Amino acid sequence: MAGNAGKSGQDPRTVLELLLSQQPKTYEEIARDFGVLARKMGEDATLTARHLRRLASGQRSGVNPVTRRVLQMMFGKPLEELLSPWDGALVTAGSTPSGLVVATGHPTADKELINVAAQRARRFALATGQTDLTPEAMDQVHADVQRLAMDYPQRPLSELLPDMIEAQDTIYTLLERQRRPGQARQLYLLAGVTGGLLAKASHDLADPHAALTQARTAFMCADQADHNGLRAWIRGVQSLVAYWAGRTREAVQYAQSGAEFADLAGSTAKVWLPMNEARAWAALGNADKSRAAIRRAEEGWESVREDEVDELGGLCTFGRARQIYYAADALTWLPSEAGAAQDYAERAVLEYEDESAPEWAFGDQAGSRADLAIARIQMGELEGATEAVVPVLDLAPEQRINGIVHSAQRVHRALRDSPLAEAGSDLQEQIEMFTRTPLKSLPR
Repeated sequence: MAGNAGKSGQDPRTVLELLLSQQPKTYEEIARDFGVLARKMGEDATLTARHLRRLASGQRSGVNPVTRRVLQMMFGKPLEELLSPWDGALVTAGSTPSGLVVATGHPTADKELINVAAQRARRFALATGQTDLTPEAMDQVHADVQRLAMDYPQRPLSELLPDMIEAQDTIYTLLERQRRPGQARQLYLLAGVTGGLLAKASHDLADPHAALTQARTAFMCADQADHNGLRAWIRGVQSLVAYWAGRTREAVQYAQSGAEFADLAGSTAKVWLPMNEARAWAALGNADKSRAAIRRAEEGWESVREDEVDELGGLCTFGRARQIYYAADALTWLPSEAGAAQDYAERAVLEYEDESAPEWAFGDQAGSRADLAIARIQMGELEGATEAVVPVLDLAPEQRINGIVHSAQRVHRALRDSPLAEAGSDLQEQIEMFTRTPLKSLPR
């Protein structure tokens, strides 16, 4: 029989490998324990000895959300800690892979255990409803989606992606059963919102094909729910994805095709869609149509009334701060509008200074700063441009989403093509270093 797991005659490479080495079991036996625990938790998960060995050695870091939950329950530690390099310190708390983990005394690990227990309770509550979901179960699904919408603009994607994938899978599973029309409509609405969030996530990971695939399915869900506000919001997501992918005419078309739905719904998409259109027209060099779209967006506020999508908050609604940022982003494409772009960008930067504000979003904050840097470059102010963009270049890799990287690259191009290029070579080099490690390059 093979020796104990993790016993290789060399120092452990990860915390997980250390914990395995402390157990009188083989990799095969621990993999079987994993399967037993997964069944007790009601999870459909298996783990091979080979996969476990590669995780322990540090050769693999990616696992699906279900495997993550079971591993964390087995060892009483967050997966990130289990897979981190072992630094030689003694690790004992929560180390017995028995499936009967108790509180570890480690706040982060204990929080993970509480989350695992809450997720299990949630799945049980949803499973108890057959044809009809209980009001409590519907409230739970709604609360899950609302939390994701609220958290999306403010937290790194890596923290939210597993929960978004699980939420989508849960809603799809619930829709595969026979439901009363009212419940089906609400589930389709939430499925559409979740699909829109995952479309944005795919965009943030620089995969426009996956983003538009999610968005098309989300729009189908909006049709099933017969919800004009959701239809309009999804068109906004599609326009955003196309804009950042450089497909600017598509971005205009998506924004325009959503306008009728937005007018019927009266939601904040009445402002978002023309602002998307304004950015795309500006990128195409059409200053007149861009300015006209900005005016339409401002006029849209006169008849806005929040709908069910807006009420979810976060990424699902469009506020004044984002409108100001979008205006700055549009006008920076037009050198003749440098003064107006600078005014809008300065206002946007101020709007996003307060990180406790409900509308705060790290991506929009970074975009506003990048726009201010571009406007100042166009005005011949290298020092001011550097001051504006340096906080963006300090963002951690897990926050370097696709839009932020593109915004930084726009600053680089503006500087390269300006009379400040030679004097700004140091700033160009900093931007190049920043864009070498986008979020999409990180292991998952």
